[in-house]
Amino acid sequence: MSNQYEEFKRECDAEIAAQGSDPHMGVATRNWVDAANKLKYSYHFEWLGRPIIQYPQDMSAMQELIWQIKPDLIVETGIAHGGSLIFSASMLALLDMCEAIESGQAFDPKTSRRKVLGIDIDIRAHNRAAIEAHPMASRIQMIQGSSIAPEVIEQVHQVAKGYQRILVCLDSNHTHDHVLSELQAYAPLTSKGSYCIVFDTIVEDMPANMFPDRPWGPGNNPKTAVWEYLKTHPEFAIDKSIQNKLLITVAPDGFLKRVD
Repeated sequence: MSNQYEEFKRECDAEIAAQGSDPHMGVATRNWVDAANKLKYSYHFEWLGRPIIQYPQDMSAMQELIWQIKPDLIVETGIAHGGSLIFSASMLALLDMCEAIESGQAFDPKTSRRKVLGIDIDIRAHNRAAIEAHPMASRIQMIQGSSIAPEVIEQVHQVAKGYQRILVCLDSNHTHDHVLSELQAYAPLTSKGSYCIVFDTIVEDMPANMFPDRPWGPGNNPKTAVWEYLKTHPEFAIDKSIQNKLLITVAPDGFLKRVD
């Protein structure tokens, strides 16, 4: 059975590489994303009752990475309605449950140390109340403040000291300078073999008039910050196999794997 699975995976890898290099698929994807963004497509999905504001394709990629990495801590900048925190917390709960089943032990969520740490400059009262009332709340810690403020960075690093396998997700202010500062502050927390995922790198590839009321756009966005950061951080590499598999993603060049 294992050999059959490995053969299946090899076939998938070849197919993924082919679709990622297919220029027709690339054009079709960009056209679809531009059209969907005008309709606020990503705003229309929830996870366990909370708006997540993500593409379902990226949510699928995230669950694959969480299963692969089995993180003890997930650090997320940007909270909004809390759907992403709830998603990550539920994935960590599933990890705990599966590990308990495999070991033959009783599943007791109260004994788990796994958690999600979310940071946002403005956690609105109604969102905080909904998150804190959610069944996944015990796995979630929130910090209100700018993700690039020294005191907030220090709080996050203090929390992270107690964890071995850390996954980082950056999804707050999308300007080049802000994301570059977040990368400098939080990417080093990423454990080897894990990922620092930078969302909305797709802004670089979208029409300049797509964000008339925002300070970011082509030339000033998360992807330009990623490119700048990687110039001096060879310990990270862009895992293009993920975007080649998804095709539809808000994070092209944003899945950064820590390789050293």
